[in-house]
Amino acid sequence: MLNKKCLFSIRRGFTLVEIMLVVIIIAALSAMVIPRLAGRSEQAKLSVAKSDIEAHLSTALKLYELDNGNFPTSSQGLLALRSKPTNPPVPQNWNGPYIEKDPVDPWGNMYGYVSPGKNRPDYDLFSKGKDPNSEEDDITNWK
Repeated sequence: MLNKKCLFSIRRGFTLVEIMLVVIIIAALSAMVIPRLAGRSEQAKLSVAKSDIEAHLSTALKLYELDNGNFPTSSQGLLALRSKPTNPPVPQNWNGPYIEKDPVDPWGNMYGYVSPGKNRPDYDLFSKGKDPNSEEDDITNWK
């Protein structure tokens, strides 16, 4: 008959085969999952930029315009939504901040803003996307 001490000392760790089996299973699962997730971060960045342009910044600009009678000028830019502009025309009824953080796109660049717009009568709002030198990935409020 085996005593208790003998039973506990029979097996104290994992064998090399068991460890290799676990590593192979993890590698197989990773091989199936990683290709499905590749490229998702870029899609997420595009979605955030579109949402900022079509909803968040547009709403903040409309609130600014309701309070002050006009949109910020191009020289005042979108930073006029964060702090009261000091250059003319200084808004008399500024009731901000209209946005909580600086208007930076998901790639770390400031959103572009032109008022009055070249493509729309009120304002143009855009992001240069991942590649600032290419117009193919631009996100705009006029397309």
